[in-house]
Amino acid sequence: MSSNISIVLSIAGIIVGISIVSYIVILFNNYISLKNLINKSQANIDVLLKQRFDELPKLINSVKGYMKYEAQVLSQITGQRTQIMNASMDTKATASNQITNTLKSIFAVAENYPQLKANQNFIQLQQRISSIESEISQRRAFYNETVNNYNIWIESFPNNILAGMLKAPKKDLFETKDKKDIEVKF
Repeated sequence: MSSNISIVLSIAGIIVGISIVSYIVILFNNYISLKNLINKSQANIDVLLKQRFDELPKLINSVKGYMKYEAQVLSQITGQRTQIMNASMDTKATASNQITNTLKSIFAVAENYPQLKANQNFIQLQQRISSIESEISQRRAFYNETVNNYNIWIESFPNNILAGMLKAPKKDLFETKDKKDIEVKF
């Protein structure tokens, strides 16, 4: 009889052990999945920032002839363009927001130049930049949702035990810190 109890306890121990190992494997795979999703969404933002980086010189060149008095805006956007490509993910949000604000001011100033507004190259570039800006906004939202899910995962019990063993760091959101209105000067 005691032999039967030993066998049952051994089988129960094996089942519990397999269950625990399986649960840890599932937790680890979820962690890896979230971590890689963050990296992918960060890379997607970088792709769009690179597209914006490549398109800005075309926009600046088509606007230059019309915006004689806005040379400061054009040099500002050129400097910001370089800054964003050299930024870390932490500072990329701020640099991206600055360039977005400057682009808005270029489009606002263009209202005062009828020939520029009617220029087909400018219209196409304005639409392309607007499209890229919209995509960047969507990918930022996706990145933030992914980071939020990751942060919740690493702070939730029992995930936090595994996260602590893996030394999984909390991730920062892609935030807009500069929320001031665009100022257009003539």
